[in-house]
Amino acid sequence: MSDGRTRFGRRGFLGASAAVAASLPGIPAAAGSPNATSPPNPRPRPKADVALRWWGNNSWEVRLPGGKVVLIDPWLTRFKTGTYAKAGADPNTRIEVNRELIDRLVGSGELRADHILVTHGHYDHISDVPYLAAKTGATVIGTETHLSLLLALGAPEDQLAIATGGEFHTFDGYSIRVLRSLHSASGERAKVAFAGTRPLSRRDRPRVISDLLEGGTLAYQVQSASGFAVLNFGGSNYVEGELAGLRPDVLLLPAGGDRVAEYVPRLLRTLGFPPHVVPTHWDDFDFPLDEPAKDWGGLARLRDAVAAASPGSAFRVVDHREVFTP
Repeated sequence: MSDGRTRFGRRGFLGASAAVAASLPGIPAAAGSPNATSPPNPRPRPKADVALRWWGNNSWEVRLPGGKVVLIDPWLTRFKTGTYAKAGADPNTRIEVNRELIDRLVGSGELRADHILVTHGHYDHISDVPYLAAKTGATVIGTETHLSLLLALGAPEDQLAIATGGEFHTFDGYSIRVLRSLHSASGERAKVAFAGTRPLSRRDRPRVISDLLEGGTLAYQVQSASGFAVLNFGGSNYVEGELAGLRPDVLLLPAGGDRVAEYVPRLLRTLGFPPHVVPTHWDDFDFPLDEPAKDWGGLARLRDAVAAASPGSAFRVVDHREVFTP
């Protein structure tokens, strides 16, 4: 590396820590303690009328009644970065977009979108969004930094909608709730990889992955008109207070979270023990989408943590491009 900038691996992006790699972030407190888990309170659940397709990493396609489609962090290009290798990602890796792949998927009708939701500005979440927005005509939601990056990468300005967290948008047959959230942090100093913000007025084009700043992190709940709700986090951390009262039917839960106190049990408890927990952001994205997903090392620990904290929640692993219908 010519400029000496730090490489980032899964520790930087997902908060994994070698010192706690052998521990389970989801083991509940002892029975009788204030933090102990309790059985979920049974309540009527809405009709399951949503289907989910996983495009790897935190890329999700949410199919809603009436043919509406919401994409979350769609990243199909998956250019090699070495993020999950021992040395970590080279910050000088150039940003690439596989336009041929996107043209084929959109042109064939296999992929479409009414909305694209950006959780944060890192390369594995935002790089393909400008071109996908232009091809699909979708409205894109993100923070000021995210929109600044998207504009600089060529996204249509009239398709961008700014969010700070707290917004609740209703559309024809579905709604989108925007939540303030947190990115994973790593190391003794709890640093966020490629941290920083940039104003909308800044239009210099990002060239390498370290130019794509985190820029604030959002979470999203997508809900059909029947009330069936899917909650997604793009990083393995959250703001507990933002989640009060939410009762998602499907939780898309990132692997990692080792630096977060009671990462899994606290979240599941706050959300009322969702009936479906689907892992996200667990595959090594240096491998292509047409191969089975390769675990970077956090999947088994996440599965064990969910089982310990909420035995009644079904833990459903979805493979690349597989459709999950709850």
